[in-house]
Amino acid sequence: MAKSAASQGSSSKGERKIELPATMTVKHLAEMLGISGVEVIKQLMQNGVMAGINQSIDYDTAAIIASDMGFEVTEKAEAEAEAVACEEDEGDLQPRPPVVTVMGHIDHGKTKLLDAIRQTNVVASEAGGITQHIGAYQVETHGRKITFLDTPGHEAFTAMRARGAKVTDVAVLVVAVDDGVMPQTLEAVDHAKAASVPIVVALNKIDKPGVNLDRVKQQLAESGLVVEEWGGNTVCVPVSAKQKKGITDLLESILVVAEMLELKANPDCAASGVVIEAGLDKTKGPMATVLVERGTLRPGDPLVVGETWGKVKAMFNDAGKRVKKAEPATPVKIMGLSGAPQAGDTLVVAASERDARMTAEKRQLERQQKIVRPVRPVKLDDVYAQIRAGQAKELNLILKTDVQGSIEPIRDSIERVEADEIKVRIIHTGSGNITEGDVLLALASKGVIIGFHTTPTVGAQRMAEAEGVDIRFYDIIYNLIEDIERAVKGLKEPKYAEVTEGRAEVRAVFSAGKKDKAAGLMVTEGKLRRDSMVKVIRKGQVIHQSKIVSLRRFKDDVKEVATGTECGLVVDGFAAFEPGDIIEVYRREKVG
Repeated sequence: MAKSAASQGSSSKGERKIELPATMTVKHLAEMLGISGVEVIKQLMQNGVMAGINQSIDYDTAAIIASDMGFEVTEKAEAEAEAVACEEDEGDLQPRPPVVTVMGHIDHGKTKLLDAIRQTNVVASEAGGITQHIGAYQVETHGRKITFLDTPGHEAFTAMRARGAKVTDVAVLVVAVDDGVMPQTLEAVDHAKAASVPIVVALNKIDKPGVNLDRVKQQLAESGLVVEEWGGNTVCVPVSAKQKKGITDLLESILVVAEMLELKANPDCAASGVVIEAGLDKTKGPMATVLVERGTLRPGDPLVVGETWGKVKAMFNDAGKRVKKAEPATPVKIMGLSGAPQAGDTLVVAASERDARMTAEKRQLERQQKIVRPVRPVKLDDVYAQIRAGQAKELNLILKTDVQGSIEPIRDSIERVEADEIKVRIIHTGSGNITEGDVLLALASKGVIIGFHTTPTVGAQRMAEAEGVDIRFYDIIYNLIEDIERAVKGLKEPKYAEVTEGRAEVRAVFSAGKKDKAAGLMVTEGKLRRDSMVKVIRKGQVIHQSKIVSLRRFKDDVKEVATGTECGLVVDGFAAFEPGDIIEVYRREKVG
């Protein structure tokens, strides 16, 4: 019956052939076959595929259904909507405003500085408008515009880079002169340097009495930012966000740095850009703040944005005013998308709404099938092969250690590694656990994380596993350096074997300080040594692997505990012991 209906539908048009795209919804397939959506769903179910009327299916699945209906099927060659985006010839390029991200340590005045800039330098055409937060805005000074991204800081900046969005031209580093350079300040510097973005330093809170600017400039120099007056090339501007002092000087300095970058784009073609933030509005539906990078965006333009699509129904600037166009480096809030995209998603104007929808559906299907990944992470084991293939010119490392004092000797040892064909760069260092921010930086920079006597947080471990980021753990500097030399020189890989030294069973769990938990053990095999590596095994699965922090017998610290003896154990980075867990201690031995 189904084939008969399909045949009648196709014969009435005098055709028995059909071209199907790479991906389509069930509804779209039904329309092309000239039958009801219910009939297509039935045919899919008979072939073991459960799909709703608006769900996407791939070409192979659709071809089976169409063939069963009596059609001769061929695949339609379709270009993605990106083909409509700008092609920039040198003669078409025009100067565009710089895009600026403000970063720095918490409480150093990032938000107050952004507010001060906005209140004193609103674009004239927006004066009197109702201000609303759209995640980005433009200011004007001496007739020239600057676009500011109002992001939460360097991790949001790096998260967008990890998704392939490199929207920032200049980074403004806010440093409070009463506090000076702090840990998050150094992180922001490393993240900006890793992105090769020029840094302008804003020395904030100069209104406070007794501040020492030279002390802060010395700290900046120690972190690699030597200010111009000291013979360096870092632009440094004293400001007071509270009293709105130095704001004009800061904007002029940003423009001077931007001039050296010669920022240009073609405004006379189909628009493309990137999503800054997005969400659902209760009355307007999905809304996205986008930064146009090339071309000019206008109401009515069909769009594909990441895995969403639609047509621009309306655009608003940060003053809440409707605008009719958005040129390069202009931020606008748009409505009309099928859903809320993700920050960092690309936006392109498509030839038609249908093309936009097909591209978005294809991306959804590819994601579901895990065909594409935005960034292919680097593995230390693969570096030499990539060097020989001409695919790698530098090895980026993020170094995390248990204590600050370990950083310098390790850094010095790594920098002495000689490599002719590749540059080894340490783009960020820090002490403490490996965090999600470290994983994001590694993903964005195609880097490898080196952990020395430290472990990742649960969130960082999950993110690294999901994104394929390589984290290496070491407790001996020699082994760390040996692995890096092997990676860049293609040395023969030595083989290591794990030698089990002892096993014990958790009998009880008790407190060992504010956060730590100790396990009360009975040693069942071999010996437990305080300097050994350790695995925590639950129901046959290794749930944690690190090192022994403390080994006690009654109230005494001991170096080892023998079979048949009870003891207390604290494991680095793990507190979730349960009675019945197996503790296995081991050492690594080189076997060849």
